[in-house]
Amino acid sequence: MFQASAPPNRLLDNDTIRQTLTAALEKQHTGQKVLVLIPDHTRTIPLPQLFRYLIAILHDTRQLDFMVALGTHPPLTEAQLNQLVGITADERQTTCKHIGLFNHGWYEPDALTQIATLPQSQIQEIAGDHWHPTLGGDVAVVINRRALEYDHVIILGPTFPHEVVGFSGGAKYFFPGVSAADMINVTHWLGALAGVRGTIGVKETPVRDMIHAAAAHLSTPSTLIALVAVGEGLAGLFIGDYLSAWDTAADLSSQRHIIWVDKPFKRVLSCAPPMYDELWTAGKAMYKLEPALAEGGELIIYAPHLDVVSRVHGKYIYEIGYHVLPYFLQQWDKFRRVPLGILAHSTHVRGDGRYQNGVEYPRASVTLATRLSPEACDQLALGYQDPREIDLSAWQNREDEGILYVSKAGEMLYRVKAKIEE
Repeated sequence: MFQASAPPNRLLDNDTIRQTLTAALEKQHTGQKVLVLIPDHTRTIPLPQLFRYLIAILHDTRQLDFMVALGTHPPLTEAQLNQLVGITADERQTTCKHIGLFNHGWYEPDALTQIATLPQSQIQEIAGDHWHPTLGGDVAVVINRRALEYDHVIILGPTFPHEVVGFSGGAKYFFPGVSAADMINVTHWLGALAGVRGTIGVKETPVRDMIHAAAAHLSTPSTLIALVAVGEGLAGLFIGDYLSAWDTAADLSSQRHIIWVDKPFKRVLSCAPPMYDELWTAGKAMYKLEPALAEGGELIIYAPHLDVVSRVHGKYIYEIGYHVLPYFLQQWDKFRRVPLGILAHSTHVRGDGRYQNGVEYPRASVTLATRLSPEACDQLALGYQDPREIDLSAWQNREDEGILYVSKAGEMLYRVKAKIEE
């Protein structure tokens, strides 16, 4: 494995990044067709810089293409694709005309192919104590057929604490990154059954095991470029197979992406940055803070730019609202027709809680300070606050009072120190 790590509180310089990439990849794929899987705009990495480095280093490939591992995020327009990798429309037609750049077509049945099946017995074994009959039966391992049409696949993506899989990145760019509904739904529902607080920032999780079980069926050779991003730079760069490179990146992520606090907070103002342009992704402002939110407390997702719940899944979400896991499990006949991934998202945003005798008891309250109306928030079963009435300065520097202000939420995980001893 090729790797570079910056000292604590520092970042890698550009020369180190370029030299590490060159040492790992130069002349390794001469004459080959190579597909690079990349994240969309909801993940922070210096992608324009890395895109240009890879084009230069892999200049001797027969074909070099980049595909955005969308999962089920909305596809990017041509202009958005160009912006994502930092090129102009003119460059797309001239200096980069030989480079393919496209979305994962999860919405196009012809773009997908099945390579295996994970039997229910294997999923049950992987799930362990988190197994529940709602996970269903066998799961088809479906992937974008382009992954089978190249000599080599390179994954270029960051590793952060993640609410479903523990730490993101690695083979997650195969499943669910360029996968289809079955894998996406079952993995996310398994994550919901385990709970955000029991999953996020944990390296070994049932969902990670399920993803690796599926990835073992992909015959195309692959290389992972695992990134540990801090701000706009990189704290670490690990290049190797998708098991070892991800494993090492997750270890560094646990050092650079977790903020330990002395006690839980009664109120949190969690500011979702503009890159989260739907509640579907802005929910990370809750996921990353829930472990540091006191029971009976309140978390406000502050996103004055946000006016969409989900462009893809919004109809279902407005229909079911946001609820704790037992709310769905105890009324399964009512909700079994809803895709598991959407139910999982609902429980992740709402957080932990109980459902007894027809009454829901969330562990804490979640309020939206967005462009969504009071009526919409009520339909979603979330609180409402007008973002124009929030004075950001009034929230700052009040940790001693049990009040936390997070100016850019979604990537740094907050945890209470006492949890280490438990």
